[in-house]
Amino acid sequence: MASFAETGPRTPVTEGIRVDKVHPRARLLRNIRAILVVVVALIGLVPVFAMGLTAFKSRADVVSVPPQLIFEPTLEGFVFLLTERSQMSASALATAQANEEELSLFERIALENGQRINGPSDFVTRLRNSLIIAGGSTILSVVLGVFAAYAFSRFDIPGKDDLMFFILSTRMLPAVVVAVPLFLMFRQIGLHDTHLGMIILYTVFNLSLTVWLLKGFIDEIPREYEEAALVDGYTRMQAFFKIVLPQAATGIAATTVFSLIFAWNEYAFALMMTSNNARTAPPAIATMLGRGGIEWSAIAAGTLAFLIPVVIVIFALRQHLLRGVTFGAIRK
Repeated sequence: MASFAETGPRTPVTEGIRVDKVHPRARLLRNIRAILVVVVALIGLVPVFAMGLTAFKSRADVVSVPPQLIFEPTLEGFVFLLTERSQMSASALATAQANEEELSLFERIALENGQRINGPSDFVTRLRNSLIIAGGSTILSVVLGVFAAYAFSRFDIPGKDDLMFFILSTRMLPAVVVAVPLFLMFRQIGLHDTHLGMIILYTVFNLSLTVWLLKGFIDEIPREYEEAALVDGYTRMQAFFKIVLPQAATGIAATTVFSLIFAWNEYAFALMMTSNNARTAPPAIATMLGRGGIEWSAIAAGTLAFLIPVVIVIFALRQHLLRGVTFGAIRK
C-alpha cells in the first residue's frame, strides 16, 4: 500500500511539471512560425493585390506616377477586356451622349473614352477553351494515373523501377525541345489547333506527375485491407473501387489540384500548338494590345478573371489538399 501511495500520485504531478516547463517555449515557437507564415503570405500576395487594384483603375490612374493607391474604381478594364470597340466620330459621339441614359453600363464606360462597342471580344472564348482543355486533361490524367499507380504499387511488374524512372523523365523534358516535332506531327494527323490535341498533349505531360504522386499515396494504404476484402469474396476491381479509392481520396484531390494548375497555367504549348480555335487564355492575355497603347487595366482584369477559377477549385478542395499533402507523413 505504501509503495502504491508513493508511486501512484508522482507520475501525473511530474508530468504536469514537465508540461508546464515546455509549454511556454512551444507556444513561443508556434507563434513565431505563425508570424513568419503570415509575413511570407503577405509578401506573396503583394503582386495579386497590385493586380487587383490595376484591374479597377482607369487608364490615367494606371500610368500615373507615383502609383495611386486611392482612386475611383471603374470597370473600364473589364470593358476593354470583354468587348471589341471602335472610335466614334464627333457627330456620332454627340448623338450617343444625348441618348446616354438608354445605354448599358459597358456602353457608357466605352462612351467616356469616345468609343462604341462593336461586339464581344475573343477572351471569353479563350477562357472557355482553358476550361475545356484543362478540365479534360486533368480528369483524363488523374483517371489513368490512378490505375497506373495502383498497378505499380500492388503488382510485381518486370522492370518496374526502370519504367517509373522513364515516366518521371518525361517530366524533365523542356517543352521547347519537343515543340517543333510535336507541331509537325499534329499538323500531319489533324490535331493542330484542336481541343482534343491539346487535351492529349497535356495529359501525356501530366501523367508523370500523377503516377508518381498517386503511387506514393497508394503505397501508404495497407495491403491487408484489400486482402481482407478478397477473402470476403470481393474481386480485385471491387476491392480497388470500394477499398483503395476511398482511402486515397485525399491524395487524388491533391493530385487533381496540381494537375489542374499545370494545365491551366501552361503557356509554351498553348502558344505554339494553337492559333485560333483552341487558343487558351494565357497566350491571349500576354498578347493583348490596346488601341494606341497597352491596356494594362484590361490585362490585369484578364489575369484576375483567369485566376478566379483555380482559386475556387483550391478553396473547395482545401481540406482534402491539406490532408493529401501530409498523407503518410506520420506512421503509426
